[in-house]
Amino acid sequence: MVDFEPRLYEDLAPEERPSLAAALVPIAGMILFLSVGIVAFELDPQFPLFWGIAFTGLFARYHLGLSWADLYEGVSSSLLMGMKVILIMFTVYALIASWIDAGTIPSLMYYGLDLFTPTIFLPVSAVLAAVVSFAVGSSWTTAGTLGVALIGIGSGLGIPTPMTAGAILTGAYTGDKQSPLSDTTNLAAAVTNTDLYDHINAMRAGTLVAFGLSVLLYVVLGLRAGGDIPAGRIAEIQTAIESTYVVSPVVFLPLVVTFGLAIYGIPALPTLGTGVFAGVFTSMAVQGTGFGAAWATAQSGTAPETGLALVNELLASGGLIGGAWIVTIAIAALSLGGMLERAGVLAVLAHHLGRLVRGVGSLTGVTALSAISMNALAAEQYVSIVVPGMTLENLYAEQGLKTTNLSRAIEASGTTTSALIPWSSGGLFMAGTLGVATLEYAPFYFFGFLSPLVLIVMGVTGWQIAYRE
Repeated sequence: MVDFEPRLYEDLAPEERPSLAAALVPIAGMILFLSVGIVAFELDPQFPLFWGIAFTGLFARYHLGLSWADLYEGVSSSLLMGMKVILIMFTVYALIASWIDAGTIPSLMYYGLDLFTPTIFLPVSAVLAAVVSFAVGSSWTTAGTLGVALIGIGSGLGIPTPMTAGAILTGAYTGDKQSPLSDTTNLAAAVTNTDLYDHINAMRAGTLVAFGLSVLLYVVLGLRAGGDIPAGRIAEIQTAIESTYVVSPVVFLPLVVTFGLAIYGIPALPTLGTGVFAGVFTSMAVQGTGFGAAWATAQSGTAPETGLALVNELLASGGLIGGAWIVTIAIAALSLGGMLERAGVLAVLAHHLGRLVRGVGSLTGVTALSAISMNALAAEQYVSIVVPGMTLENLYAEQGLKTTNLSRAIEASGTTTSALIPWSSGGLFMAGTLGVATLEYAPFYFFGFLSPLVLIVMGVTGWQIAYRE
């Protein structure tokens, strides 16, 4: 659970509330800098975000009247909120490298190539990821473990990696939303004062519709992406793996340990950390790697020489150090989001969005828009849950609606769309972990679009809308 208390519009003194026009200035600046830096000059996102931080800081200091201490407090509060995310990013990168070195991921690929066919691969991957994510309560853990192996299997079957990534994310976020172990599911219930299981039950119908439609689309994609695998291709990949790693069910020990701890309810960070230790131990015991070499691989990554370029590429990883590139973007985005929150920009935007409400349908749409906007502006899915959840609660009460409507809306549109924003923690993590750029997998991450769309349809039609007695 994340202890995050944003300043709402009502919490701000009149002189602390920027006008809507003033609140839009740093937003426009951020969009301009990202567009110019990334599109025009083909820079990585770090420095365009840094320009946005500098511009927002100067604007807040000399136009909105905040002190440097206020702005620093906003940055530090946001980074503190995101510290768990940052630590998980580093840990997952080390885990992937250690599991490759242990033969865990190569063995999953080896056996998986015998079990899957191109036609059924995408829909089955989505369902499998949903089951695992529900069991462990974490979309990130699912993507960083099972997802990495599925990317390799899909490549071996000739499935484009963006399609595979989209199916993995669809399943991972579906299971995450329905799991009582998920931190975002618990947060959505807590911030709206909703019973956890009432919240999960309220999400079930819309989630199943969005997931079911997604799976049907993957069936269609599978029929088009499938076809005949070149003769000997799977055998060639399996031979390359077998010539480099010991392939055995024994190497699945890290997988069993990690998923076992997650199912038992141990939080994500110690669970993933234990997975790294299990990977290093397995690498030493089964692959014959030395103690120092195993830990050096977890730190610096893998670069196997299997004799087959495709396998070398799939099993290359950056390790703990390789996570630094992604983490620097996350730090910059969180810092910018913290300054926007401290300057009152997020509160003002949420307040004015709330003024657009005219009925249940528009309230549902405004909630979805607020959550997605917070994902883009604050770069953190926790903010997309907390800010709309706290800001719009009174509007749901005025409409005579149960809190389950609000808790469902913020998670169906906040949690699920985080992976669609390239600079948000979700987008950064998924792109870095799966090795597929956010904008490449986004068209195939059907659940990310269908979940908020189904939510809005529910609001407009009144389906599954619960009123207070």
